[in-house]
Amino acid sequence: MRWGLLGELARSDRMVSELTGLVGQPQNLVSYHLGKLRDARLVSARRSSADRRDAYYTADLTRLGDMLSAVGAALHPGLRLTTPVTDGAGSAGARVLFLCTGNSARSQMAEALTRARSGGQVEAYSAGSQPKALHPNAVRVMRDEHGIDLSGHTPKHLSEFAGQRFDRVISLCDRVREVCPPFPGGPEASHWSIPNPDSGDDEASYPAFQDTATELEDRVGFLLATLARPPAVAMTTEEKP
Repeated sequence: MRWGLLGELARSDRMVSELTGLVGQPQNLVSYHLGKLRDARLVSARRSSADRRDAYYTADLTRLGDMLSAVGAALHPGLRLTTPVTDGAGSAGARVLFLCTGNSARSQMAEALTRARSGGQVEAYSAGSQPKALHPNAVRVMRDEHGIDLSGHTPKHLSEFAGQRFDRVISLCDRVREVCPPFPGGPEASHWSIPNPDSGDDEASYPAFQDTATELEDRVGFLLATLARPPAVAMTTEEKP
């Protein structure tokens, strides 16, 4: 059960109500196992900004990777896992769209990080349901701490991408997830429940922008590893153990 929950959360942040359907188990049992995973610091939960009665669960992929590597090394030196190199990684021509409400910070930062870390191999775009001006702290944190210039970026409405095909559509705030339209071809949809770092005070909110950029850097790294992974080959009946 816990492995199944981690598998679902590795692909997208989820609410308990979604997880019960995905793993086919009652809510009380799912909540119990999520509690155990939280105690082990393998998952975390955040209140939804769209409905405070709900919470989104997130898998800590970095910690999971560290633990898997430690287990392998403890069993045998030959089983030590290595962290995949994500800079310059990505499926050439893959198209990813990041969405948030304002397209003023989170989605712009995610777009820029994906383009930069993939060396331009991944075509990344961003948009919002209610676009507003690019936040100065988003420009500042990306320039000063990640070496990426956002000054030329402009906010865009998600309707600008209607009818376009993408390999992945990733929502970064809980509100925009509820209004995200369908896209041609049924691209894989993921949700990253990341709080809005803008508190209204530019100077006081800068640490929140730093935290957001750090989290996005981690998530983009795992995204690029996924995009760079070759398609799995299904085993025939004779090959299955």
